[in-house]
Amino acid sequence: MSTTPTVLLVHGAFADATSWSGVIEELQKHGVPVIAPPNPLRGLASDAAYVASVAAQIDGPVVLVGHSYGGALITVAGVTENVVGLVYVAAYVLEEGESLGELQGRFPLSPLVSNLKEWTYPIPDGEPGVEVTIAEDAFPSVFAADVPADVTKVLAAAQRPLAASAFGETAPVAAWQTKPSWALVAGADEAINPEVERFGAKRAGATIVELEGASHAVAVSRPKEVADLIRDAVRATS
Repeated sequence: MSTTPTVLLVHGAFADATSWSGVIEELQKHGVPVIAPPNPLRGLASDAAYVASVAAQIDGPVVLVGHSYGGALITVAGVTENVVGLVYVAAYVLEEGESLGELQGRFPLSPLVSNLKEWTYPIPDGEPGVEVTIAEDAFPSVFAADVPADVTKVLAAAQRPLAASAFGETAPVAAWQTKPSWALVAGADEAINPEVERFGAKRAGATIVELEGASHAVAVSRPKEVADLIRDAVRATS
């Protein structure tokens, strides 16, 4: 069984696992084992259960890394026995019993909120569900202002929607209460108010790094800095 933690990268809403490509390349360059599974984006409880199941099937210790909504998921999934550390990247850091909506509501809303587009999707034997994406014309400024325009056009077209119900689900646990945590605050984030990121990270007692000028898509625009923080967590938990 390996004693070097495997890094499990959890992407957030409006993105997919390829958003971690640059970070994966940096980690692999330094011999860090890494996996980036798909996030179903259907709801806090079910998505966290999926992440936890992936972590539990990895031999040896695991460092969970969550971007954006993925931060809420690692907060819940992080209680899995072999998880040894949590890394939040421009992410929500929930408290036990708190929802994304409640945490966001304590601070001025980001431009994301007024630029969401609603869609519906079928639910077997039930009413259609509602999911959201970012309006394509607003995507560059809201999500990825420091990413080249040709790249943001592709990212906007390939968004993965988040079930709207996820904003109201509460976290049944907060793994950072018992596991060490690290956090990267994106200083120019227009999707999550950076104050939301700072507040959650400080409350969790996380080791915090802030990148001035970084957009919400910091893993795409500044993969080396993101990977450096993750490597700090890996070294500290090895």
